[in-house]
Amino acid sequence: MDAHDTAPVPPPGCPAHGSGGRVPLYGPEFAAAPQEYYEYLRHYGPAAPVELAPGVEATLVTDYAAALQMLQDSGAFRKDARRWRAFNEGKVGPDSPVAPLLAYRPNCMFADGADHLRLRQAVTDSMARVDTRRLSRSTEQISGYLISQFSARGSADLLGDYAKQLPLFVFNELFGCPAGIGDRVLFGISGMFDGINADKATEVLFQAVGELVALKRTRPGDDVTSWLMQHQAGLSDEEMVHQLALLLGAGAEPLRNLIGNTLHRLLTHDRYAREGGLIDEALDDTLWENPPMSNYAPHYPAADMEFAGQQLQAGDLVLVSFAAANTGPALKASRQAGSNRAHLAWSAGPHACPSKEPARQITVTAIENLLNELPDLELAVPEDSLTWRPGPFNRALATLPARFTPVQPARRPGAQPGPAATSQAEAAGTARTGERGGLWSQFLNWLTR
Repeated sequence: MDAHDTAPVPPPGCPAHGSGGRVPLYGPEFAAAPQEYYEYLRHYGPAAPVELAPGVEATLVTDYAAALQMLQDSGAFRKDARRWRAFNEGKVGPDSPVAPLLAYRPNCMFADGADHLRLRQAVTDSMARVDTRRLSRSTEQISGYLISQFSARGSADLLGDYAKQLPLFVFNELFGCPAGIGDRVLFGISGMFDGINADKATEVLFQAVGELVALKRTRPGDDVTSWLMQHQAGLSDEEMVHQLALLLGAGAEPLRNLIGNTLHRLLTHDRYAREGGLIDEALDDTLWENPPMSNYAPHYPAADMEFAGQQLQAGDLVLVSFAAANTGPALKASRQAGSNRAHLAWSAGPHACPSKEPARQITVTAIENLLNELPDLELAVPEDSLTWRPGPFNRALATLPARFTPVQPARRPGAQPGPAATSQAEAAGTARTGERGGLWSQFLNWLTR
């Protein structure tokens, strides 16, 4: 029987009937049970009609083979979001909640052809210069600092206190951000992804990155910003700002979710503890079953076409469901055969993640360090009471409360007793103006004591 002739039952709470037959990928119902939604979407065939936010229509590719075909076919499918027909026709406005992650910016993610090759090569070459030993040392230092802020309490939110902050701190170090600029980078990226005054956060981020570019033009250093600037691609200041904002944002948010989701898996599946931790295995299982970016990779057909069982017009928005493709029937045999890296969590094709090895290294180091410092770490609430952040793109917990035996932080040589951890509200306030006292400034002060 044809997939379109079946009458699948929508998952509980799914208001598809109110969305013109499109399945909504937002709201608490989807966040609570995404796999039920993906199972339902598979009844449409390899791709399905969805709604990303009220009035924002898209086609979601849920099948592994179809997803791989689209990701690798840069002739038939383009990345330049200026092709997005619904946006150009005013059906989706710049104030839409999904616009910040979909609207065009002049960076390599939204580029095609020669422009993409030039920008992407600059990014790939610069990231390849990151020394793995330096990255481990930096991650361990930052991890130790963040743990020292809550270890004496005996409890922590492993997302807000740890997984959310650690990637941003690591990137601030890799990109050579001084105190005042780094504080505003933290504020800007957090605000963009948390949806709290996103316009202001975006403005703060781009202003801070612009100042970083100006600084490195006159005082280059041993950092990714300077390497990107010195690359033979010859990036302009505007191109520099947009590549850096992309690397900081597109790196920090998925990495935050990957650390959080892997910690969640370790704390809720006893077999990892019984088998000696196995952080790498827990990380791979997370990438398969709970990838940090569940639905993304926006593409636009270059011409009208029939694809994956759907009729598409030029400029239609088409996304890949990494989460659905990874857990679909096509990949079960591959995974059971021991092919642990065949998943699409890092995407594929010319726009695949350029930093998957550093991301793995940061995640494993961060979790190893946390478990070494707090060996009896455990979930502080019943697993079924945890909530997942709503939204069509990310797979991320709202909080991850944990408890452990309190540990007094080790005093650094010559250090004075540090202040209590700064609240997020206080941090946002100081970061807004770049005053001393923001989170990055506090870390730099601690590091130099």
